[in-house]
Amino acid sequence: MAGRKNVKKIVLDIFFEMVGSMLIALGLYNFALAAEFPMSGFSGLALIIYRLTGLPIGVSTVLLNVPVAILCWKILGRSFFLRSIRCMVISSLLVDVAAPLLPAYHGEPMLAAICTGILSGIGYAMIYMRNSSTGGADFITMSLKAKRPYMSLGKIIFAMDCGIVLLGGLIFQDADGVIYGLIINFILSFVIDKVMYGMNAGKLALIVTDKGEEMTNRIDRYSGRGSTLIHAEGGYRREEKRVVMCACSTKEMYLVEQAVKEIDPDSFMIVMESSEVLGEGFRVTRVAQSEREQKR
Repeated sequence: MAGRKNVKKIVLDIFFEMVGSMLIALGLYNFALAAEFPMSGFSGLALIIYRLTGLPIGVSTVLLNVPVAILCWKILGRSFFLRSIRCMVISSLLVDVAAPLLPAYHGEPMLAAICTGILSGIGYAMIYMRNSSTGGADFITMSLKAKRPYMSLGKIIFAMDCGIVLLGGLIFQDADGVIYGLIINFILSFVIDKVMYGMNAGKLALIVTDKGEEMTNRIDRYSGRGSTLIHAEGGYRREEKRVVMCACSTKEMYLVEQAVKEIDPDSFMIVMESSEVLGEGFRVTRVAQSEREQKR
């Protein structure tokens, strides 16, 4: 059973890596390269080398990866390193072989920048969610994330990529390219954080009611979510109240609202956005984990 589970995980990892890498390849080759944007990360450096020497982007990426991979081995661990090498090979092949088979976009530069940021952001997020990477600058990004787990990946990537975008702009004397590059990286980092951490986002409802027990039972029956009863007292009349606290997804919140209306139409309800909800019934996204942390 354990062996079958491991095989299923490996197959799923490879699937996500292939789909994510293809999205990155489309954004990089079919949009960014055609529009001659200064990109970021090792892909950005590879683009600079390609435009200066004609060396294929995938080959440049592999050559740039070698020294950084050796330095980051100890921090990230053997398993993460091997997954990243596999993904790096997949993404390099897709950039050099698959993406050129598709037509390049030569239209409006702003649309090209938006498509590059969105496609690449979704692609990177899919790979990161499988606790893998495309190597290169990702090794550095993941090392920083492992050392500073409270920082979001999007912010780390955006901070690192600004320098490479500016470098590309200086080399090619392209102020417009720098602006587009910064736009791309802002969109990319935003999409990465939204895809990865947005999956853990939800809503929090606080319901002040006289029918706390009935409310919790109806919420559980309607949405399948548990809730917490908090004892409270009215500030004006000093009447004893119950505050029902319930965390759920956006879709489930509609069912919670329906339950509240049926049980106590006179109740007072506050619905708040929760940027991240952890615990039973909610998916936890784990990235940049060492082998020791994965065994815990």
